[in-house]
Amino acid sequence: MQATKATIQKVTGINIATPKGFYASGLHCGVKHKKLDLGLLYSITPANAAGVYTTNQVQAAPLKVTQNSISQEGKLQAIIVNSGNANACTGKRGLNDARHMQIQTAEKLGIPPHYVGVASTGVIGEHLPMDKISTGIENLVLDSELKGSIDFAQSILTTDTVSKNTAYSLKINNKNITIAGTAKGSGMIHPNMATMLGFITTDAAVQQDDLHEALSFAVERTFNCITVDGDTSTNDMVLMLANGMGENEELNKDHPEWELFLDALVLVCEDLGKLIAKDGEGASKLIEVQVSGAASDKDARIIAKTVVGSPLVKTAVFGCDANWGRILAAAGYSGVSFNPDVVKIQIGEHEVVVDGEPVLFSEEKIRNYLKSHEIHISVELSEGFGSGRAWGCDLTYDYVQINASYRT
Repeated sequence: MQATKATIQKVTGINIATPKGFYASGLHCGVKHKKLDLGLLYSITPANAAGVYTTNQVQAAPLKVTQNSISQEGKLQAIIVNSGNANACTGKRGLNDARHMQIQTAEKLGIPPHYVGVASTGVIGEHLPMDKISTGIENLVLDSELKGSIDFAQSILTTDTVSKNTAYSLKINNKNITIAGTAKGSGMIHPNMATMLGFITTDAAVQQDDLHEALSFAVERTFNCITVDGDTSTNDMVLMLANGMGENEELNKDHPEWELFLDALVLVCEDLGKLIAKDGEGASKLIEVQVSGAASDKDARIIAKTVVGSPLVKTAVFGCDANWGRILAAAGYSGVSFNPDVVKIQIGEHEVVVDGEPVLFSEEKIRNYLKSHEIHISVELSEGFGSGRAWGCDLTYDYVQINASYRT
């Protein structure tokens, strides 16, 4: 990625509807008490689509509807999303409700039903208030300006404290291309997807099969490397739409600028993943774990995810305690083989373990470092050249309070 970063530009003030041909909207329809709870994303032309979904065996009705839609032509033109109710574990009625959302949105936009993806997030096991959602769908007004995207980003939130947006621009075949993303997620966040929804738009032309492969590649290195609490939800989904309005030569794995596109997509997903981890329920700190010297990149990611997901590591960070033993122990039960006698561990810039043994360090300096809002932990294994990162947050008293009263 280093060779191409200079040609990929982070863009501020840009949003999910910024790529050419995209529109967005959000409003309050009454699923939640006051906040926005219904959103619509739309492309003026059918877009090649790709999706990555939860690994939970229990999958919510909207996921089934969306997966079936994409399987028909590999395209989507719109996504309808509600928050406040997950429409999960709701049986045949839940599936019919998701289909109703799809059909009503398609009729409103004048497009085939299978061009509409459906997503829901919120409380599990309760039926949707379809009268409110139906009225909301009729009242949605699409907007290509910033307000439409802001409303969409806010309409998908549940326990999130902030909306999560990012965008990058690049040139493909000397054409200006934008990739933008919006996500939600705060609790029930665990590697291999989480209680998160992610939506990515681009005006690049991308071959559909390769778009799916690109999204899977990016998700594996970003969204699948975040954890808040160890729970994997029933509704996790990342959808990407590429409508081709940037008018570049269609991208595929053989295109000379494929790696550039892939790097930009990874940056979008990484930004969103880190924003989710940072906004974990009750969190006060973002934790990044970097593992290097592993036998493979996959091994490095497994160890990094295990360390950042350890409740004992998370609570030590919350308490500003330089308890490096918890880091090494978590790496040890990750399931990856390594020689603990050559391991090196750093908390920030402070070495705490060298060759598997403790070294003298200043408790006060590390305690002060652990008071920061972003904490970096590095683990060097000396087993090979594999590297990987994972992101999470500290575990605070507020997490228990939020989840003890989630339904009330």
